[in-house]
Amino acid sequence: MKKMLLLYTLLIAGFMIFLYFFYFRSLTADSGLPPDERLQGTMEEKYVMVTFQSGIDYWRTGLKGFEDAAQVLGVSVEYRGATQYDINEQITVLEQVIARKPAGIALSAMDPEALVPTIDKAVEAGIPVVLFDSGAPSSRAYSFLGTDNYNAGEAAAHKMAELIGQRGAVAVVTRPGQLNHQERTAGFRSVIDSEYPEIDIVAVTDGEGDQLESEEVARSLLAEYPELVGVFATEANGGVGVGRAVKSAGMLPQVRIISFDTDKGTLDMVKEGTIAATLAQGTWNMGYWALMHLFHLEHDIAQPGAERKSSRVPPLPVYVDTGISIVTQGSVDDYYAK
Repeated sequence: MKKMLLLYTLLIAGFMIFLYFFYFRSLTADSGLPPDERLQGTMEEKYVMVTFQSGIDYWRTGLKGFEDAAQVLGVSVEYRGATQYDINEQITVLEQVIARKPAGIALSAMDPEALVPTIDKAVEAGIPVVLFDSGAPSSRAYSFLGTDNYNAGEAAAHKMAELIGQRGAVAVVTRPGQLNHQERTAGFRSVIDSEYPEIDIVAVTDGEGDQLESEEVARSLLAEYPELVGVFATEANGGVGVGRAVKSAGMLPQVRIISFDTDKGTLDMVKEGTIAATLAQGTWNMGYWALMHLFHLEHDIAQPGAERKSSRVPPLPVYVDTGISIVTQGSVDDYYAK
């Protein structure tokens, strides 16, 4: 009796194992992609991230996300970029990258129009391109991953209103020629104009993405508008430059500064109270998911199915909001690189 019971137990267990493997193999067959190949590339596949001002701290977290995704996928990556804030240099770098025929390119576009022909050239050559952080909407790039910059500007406006008691003169130090900064400025202005009638934006100036230039611009603003109570800097170098100017003029805490990003210089100024708040972007998300998008395009596993080639539905989400958070003195320690 015991032998028969043991035999039945073994038969039932064997049947369950067979059923388990048959079921999952049938699911794999339906997808057309074996589980060990769906998201695995080779080290011969090289994906390139291209930025500008390539040496600044801002890109480090995004590059870390790009590298982390490469480790997951089993592919190789490279980082290239214009060393200066120079559109011609970035175009040259992008042309050089295209000539090497990488598996895909993740690009942060310095200018929303000037790079369009080169981006389109890459796509026409069969090289997938996705944009991150700063886009080029009229290009043929497949998707954009980044901050909802208009919304970030709105968030900065509400925070500024809170800091200055909803009244007084404020200024913006930005990069007028770069799309993401245009959107941040537009969102900031929209909220101030529509919701805070006692706040006056007295100037919108170009800090050129440079600490020294932003410091000089801020000194001029403080001299011209001694009643100034707030400055919104739409990028990190601008925030640090404005912070230096306001601090050296002895106008803290009269002038409240809101900056962008979480490089160490900005975080140090938040911690010491020179910058009242900064907006942290999801930069790791940008790098990680940019590579995921490129990999799916290269392996033709975006929007799978027989109808994909003729479908008008984009093969990837055309826009991914990677999120923001507001960093203040109370939360700043959480944002330092670990």
